[in-house]
Amino acid sequence: MIRLVRRFARLEAAPGLLLMASALLAMVAANAPGLAPLYQAFLEVPVQLRIGPLALDKNFLLVINDGLMAVFFLLVGLEIKRELIEGELSSPAKWFLPAVGAVGGVALPAAIYAVINRTSPETLGGWAIPAATDIAFSLGILALLGKKVPLSLKVFLTTVAVIDDLAAISIIAVFYTANLSLLALGVAAAGAVVLFVLNRRGVTALGGYFLVGSLMWVALIKSGVHATLAGVVLAFAIPLRATAAGVERTPLRDLEHGLHSWVTFFILPLFAFANAGVALAGISLDTFLGPVSLGIALGLLVGKPIGIFATTGLLVLSGRARWPVGTDWKGVLGVSCLAGVGFTMSLFIGTLAFDEQGLHHEVATRLGVFAGSIGSALLGLGILWWALPRSTRDGTTTEAAAVVPKQRLTSS
Repeated sequence: MIRLVRRFARLEAAPGLLLMASALLAMVAANAPGLAPLYQAFLEVPVQLRIGPLALDKNFLLVINDGLMAVFFLLVGLEIKRELIEGELSSPAKWFLPAVGAVGGVALPAAIYAVINRTSPETLGGWAIPAATDIAFSLGILALLGKKVPLSLKVFLTTVAVIDDLAAISIIAVFYTANLSLLALGVAAAGAVVLFVLNRRGVTALGGYFLVGSLMWVALIKSGVHATLAGVVLAFAIPLRATAAGVERTPLRDLEHGLHSWVTFFILPLFAFANAGVALAGISLDTFLGPVSLGIALGLLVGKPIGIFATTGLLVLSGRARWPVGTDWKGVLGVSCLAGVGFTMSLFIGTLAFDEQGLHHEVATRLGVFAGSIGSALLGLGILWWALPRSTRDGTTTEAAAVVPKQRLTSS
């Protein structure tokens, strides 16, 4: 059994498959007569943290969304910092084309949602929900195609999703904040300064960073700014490399490696299970066709691929950029569709956008995210299955396999 679990964990598609299983399990739990009350009770378990006069009272759902997702954003921040320093975002030549595509992939879905909800100020605040891309889910789905997918397409989709996450972080920080407490915000800002000082002094012990980051997280909860941003600030403070006692260390890489499995196989599936359960009783066609669900679904399914593909295509046609090596417009169109798999990120932004709007928008948000993400996944897989060369059992393409015998005949 343990061997099977380890083999599954090594699969490229494992994160996406696990998220799908968690979402399906949540749907079953939310709709099965015997399980629905238990599912709801699970999400509403009270959790209290008290240190002297300071107390945090949350239910388990909010602990997941405010606490565990801060760890997820910590990992996202670590990945973004590493990419900015030495990865795909380290030079304009590497990030220019996917960066422009990511901008189009954020702007057009938001515009589609805003147009559909233009007459409803109450729901207009959800404009950012279809602008998000779920890295784990989209790459997990792409991995289902195996060796058919060239590395350049994986890098393109990853870069688009990373820049998309940067945009999502910025949107959360600017637009989705409650009434601000200047005192608590000042404490959080002081924590950020301390983290910067630790970084500049070359501190490699992570304990000090975690202590300051935890205090900053509490301050952000009290400030009205969403607490998950503490994870991003903490991530950018962790040094990529540092020398201590003559020994070079890589604190950022070590932490990223240590967090990856926890986030991939525990935090994100738990978030999906807690937020994907939609009770379908009483839901009508009007709910599916309502402005929230329709705006999100069309934003993900239509806005994402057109926004990414149109902007990158214009750059290529103008001669200012080239398609990724080893692929063409069909491959880019396929991964542009996969970028419409918003799932966990879209659900998360939805919890912020309609935090005080009531259950009706919560259900509509989930339906729109599910419809848009599932449609994007199927459309992207279909296009890529058509566009990419078929692979033989040894991993070579059919075109390459057809050439090999001729080469052997010639050489003999």
